[in-house]
Amino acid sequence: MAASKPVEPQSGSSLPRWQLALLIGTPIVLGVGAVYLWNRSKTKDSPGKRNGERTTPEGSASPVQGQDGASSGPGPGPLDRAQGAKNKGNKYFKAGKYEQAIQCYTEAIGLCPRDNQTDLSTFYQNRAAAYEQQMMWTEVVQDCTQAVEMNPRYIKALFRRAKALERLDNKKECLEDVTAVCILEAFQNQQSMLLADKVLKLLGKEKAKDKYKNRDPLMPSPQFIKSYFSSFTDDIISQPLQKGEKKDEDKDNEGEAAEVTESSGYLKAKQYMEEENYDKIISECTKEVESGGRYTAEALLLRATFYLLIGNATGAQPDLDRVINMEDANIKLRANALIKRGSMYMQQQQPMMSTQDFNMAAEIDTRNADVYHHRGQLKILLDQVEEAVGDFDECILLRPDSALAQAQKCFALYRQAYTGNSQSQVQTAMDGFEDVIRRFPKCAEGYALYAQALTDQQQFGKADQMYNKCIDLEPDNATTYVHKGLLQLQWKQDLDLGLDLISKAIEIDNKCDFAYETMGTIEVQRGNLDKAIDMFNKAINLAKSEMEMAHLYSLCDAAYAQTEVARKYGLKPPTL
Repeated sequence: MAASKPVEPQSGSSLPRWQLALLIGTPIVLGVGAVYLWNRSKTKDSPGKRNGERTTPEGSASPVQGQDGASSGPGPGPLDRAQGAKNKGNKYFKAGKYEQAIQCYTEAIGLCPRDNQTDLSTFYQNRAAAYEQQMMWTEVVQDCTQAVEMNPRYIKALFRRAKALERLDNKKECLEDVTAVCILEAFQNQQSMLLADKVLKLLGKEKAKDKYKNRDPLMPSPQFIKSYFSSFTDDIISQPLQKGEKKDEDKDNEGEAAEVTESSGYLKAKQYMEEENYDKIISECTKEVESGGRYTAEALLLRATFYLLIGNATGAQPDLDRVINMEDANIKLRANALIKRGSMYMQQQQPMMSTQDFNMAAEIDTRNADVYHHRGQLKILLDQVEEAVGDFDECILLRPDSALAQAQKCFALYRQAYTGNSQSQVQTAMDGFEDVIRRFPKCAEGYALYAQALTDQQQFGKADQMYNKCIDLEPDNATTYVHKGLLQLQWKQDLDLGLDLISKAIEIDNKCDFAYETMGTIEVQRGNLDKAIDMFNKAINLAKSEMEMAHLYSLCDAAYAQTEVARKYGLKPPTL
């Protein structure tokens, strides 16, 4: 697929990356399209304790030190009578008689001495549980708030309020409450983590929809653009100007100028590509299209490509549609347009439409290696690894010198073996990587993918060597520095070296959103939440798709929620 930044497969065992912005005290490393993390210690609890619904009332709140609920003196005191009313309410609750339960809990609240904060918070929380059964969300929030004011680390009340706030569409405060719950439970309860994930995704989508629509288009770095075009071998528009295409003023005096006599916006755009003057390409292509020049199809495809590069899918799609429907256009142009539209659909999380476009491209241009190469990447994202390997094989058959396809086939085989827990097949895939880098020593991607597999296998020293090879071949590839920096964190827990390498990536390419995102995630791990939020905001401004922007907003919101939790409840988990 036409992408230069790795993306995550649709399924897998890795945790959502928002969790990295919350989960403090765990070393991390971001690999190719995946997140690896491990806990310093893992606690195991019974499924009922950690994953069960919190729907029942309780006899006591989470403990608060220094409080005594016993009464003194002859006969039942106010607290004893309050406890009796609460116990009666519990019986009604278990019988599904919530109105009566509410009356009993209200009586308990009225009887309980104000200085018995532990018991009083329990009574409010129990009444909130009964209100919850009646879907009285405002009352749930009010009672849980009373409980939390008396016992700020009252997990049941915090989580019940979070669920009620979600029902009231108050996502921001819901996120703060569920973040507090996740931290208090040390990220061991799936139920609260799922709610956090859900709310973060909703917040991210809402913010990204508005921000992305109104964003200023931003041209990526020259390195990114060149990397993008290098993933195509049958792309006419990315090829250098041919002799007969040269602008008149560039021809020599031997009669070549007669080959092209008209003024062509498309040819000017191609010249600007060679000069890396990318900002002028869209306008020159527009001139060609509006004049109905002989290169209209090429200009439409080149304009659409740069619309995609600046993140303007809305502008790109009509151009791609038009090229695809030009039955008299060069078949390579139409196939390339289908590849790019299919990649766009995948970014928009429309895998069926994406698959249809790639299949159509294979039907109309059966010997186009790019179709199989990019469809193979799509299949990896869809976790259809066997089909991906078949596509890479077809690409290699058509272009035996395609080092990129060879390397990505090895990575697909490695993923299949790794997820299938087949050590012999893992070794076969690793041997395949060795063969690729031996036969294609100039292919930086081969070393990079091999390094990812080596990192998985905890062969950190050799992985580091592979990243060094990448840097030797492509010293201006910022992404490699990010991966090498993350390797230092996982391998040596060398935070300073890791951050230095990621800072180097930003120095090389100040438009590398992956570097800012990673830096933000690490700063969360260090407890530098304000700096983390600043890094995430920089990445947001560089996002190349609405989906990517939504993900980055989720990370930023997770970090911001943690700052609020720290301020309100003093919950500051251990840092790196």
